Amino acid sequence: MSYLSKSIWFGVLALFFTGCSVVKNIPFYPNNDFKNKGVNNSSSMQKATMRPYTINGKTYYPTVVEVGDTASGIASWYGPNFHGKKTSNGETYNMNSMTAAHKTLPMNTMVKVLNLKNGKSTTVRINDRGPFVSGRIIDLSKAAANQISMIGAGTAPVRLEVVGFYGKVETPTTRTASTHTYSGGNFMVQIGAFRNKNGANSYKNQYDKTNGYRTSVRNYILDSEPIYRVFLAGFRSEDEARDFIASSKFKGAFIVRD
Repeated sequence: MSYLSKSIWFGVLALFFTGCSVVKNIPFYPNNDFKNKGVNNSSSMQKATMRPYTINGKTYYPTVVEVGDTASGIASWYGPNFHGKKTSNGETYNMNSMTAAHKTLPMNTMVKVLNLKNGKSTTVRINDRGPFVSGRIIDLSKAAANQISMIGAGTAPVRLEVVGFYGKVETPTTRTASTHTYSGGNFMVQIGAFRNKNGANSYKNQYDKTNGYRTSVRNYILDSEPIYRVFLAGFRSEDEARDFIASSKFKGAFIVRD
């Protein structure tokens, strides 16, 4: 379990949350019907929590997301040691509420969590940052962890799916463009560099749409001569780009912020 390291606050709460109401209990509604009660959707909170932040020397860039986006990784949970403490969006952590922590998703994003070991699922609202432990993708409240039967094990492999924003699960009839207006990181991964432009274009065409990412060629000067660098673009967080590099065949690939 890992939470709120004091360094994450950066004085953000002092600047943005003075005077905001504190949610002491966010009730759980059966059938994932959250009804948007007690959710802090203030513009100042959203602005503050979408800024890049650094923990243990690593910078995290809150992510641009859309309904239907998915990711997989290891889930953990946090409970009594953090119950009653502040979360990253200024609320009070309630281990009995259906909430979770994620390093880069916008606050109040609604996420369906599927336990890949037993097929059980639950839906949570992001109201905290973390977990800052290598390999972990989400930290669930005790109540959410209990719903997918991972309390005893402590961790579980999961699949995440974005299902809504602002504390509401979206449906085709409620979906609007305004729910996708978050700004976050925009990253590229360099996968090759060529002195010959034709070679760069050939490489670009060969690997275009790899894992859904688009290629581009950019012209630079190195040692007074042109060099053509081939990038994959469309990564919405540093973590996403790092995960791609770790699982790809591109030797020497590295991340560039666009």
